[in-house]
Amino acid sequence: MVLPVKVFEIKEKVDPALVLWKLKDFREEEVYKPESGKSLKLVTEILDLRSQDGLVTGVFSKDFMRESFFRREAVETPVTEETPFWVVTSGKKSFLIVLAPSVARGVKKLLTNYVANKLSKALFINPQAILEVRIPHETLKQLHESNPQATKLIWFDDVDIPGVEKLCLAGPDLTDSTLYHDYLQHGKIWYVVFEDQKRGIVVGITRNCVVTLFSKSSVDEFIKYVIDDLLQLLD
Repeated sequence: MVLPVKVFEIKEKVDPALVLWKLKDFREEEVYKPESGKSLKLVTEILDLRSQDGLVTGVFSKDFMRESFFRREAVETPVTEETPFWVVTSGKKSFLIVLAPSVARGVKKLLTNYVANKLSKALFINPQAILEVRIPHETLKQLHESNPQATKLIWFDDVDIPGVEKLCLAGPDLTDSTLYHDYLQHGKIWYVVFEDQKRGIVVGITRNCVVTLFSKSSVDEFIKYVIDDLLQLLD
């Protein structure tokens, strides 16, 4: 089971009660006019909104038209995509966590960045109030070096070798400290996949804080892990 989420930082002060109040009636409607046939109302709204112990959760729902082919003719079908999200404060910072579809299924309109932009405008009017998290390369480096045996995969980007965009270490190469330090001289760690041995799960994390679970777990258990453990990396 693959569960990916993306974590964003909320730069404005977050009051859970105010978040609930601002989002409870959020609804946008768009009239879609096909070349033939009746017009259709497409709705963007927030469902299942609730708050408990300072954690605000909801489901961002958006209608859109998806094109497919039937007997060599294009057919447009209305589709609703739903994306759960969480608003939480950890330490002195507040975060938005958005669950991404593990398979895009041709859906390009409703991805994590889109949800973050919409919620930023709905909550703060300002589209720049919710921003991508940037985890320092040094933090991911420390994450690996604190327990190298738990690391499954490392991708390096920002590589200064001509013609090489990324470098990868996996399998037996991860135990080769000489190769690892050589790669560090030529790039920065972009992505680490590791086993959290305390919880018995395998997780991947990128510098822009896309967190992917590769082990069997419920969504609630995974989000609890992100909040309790991984957000500590961002303090």
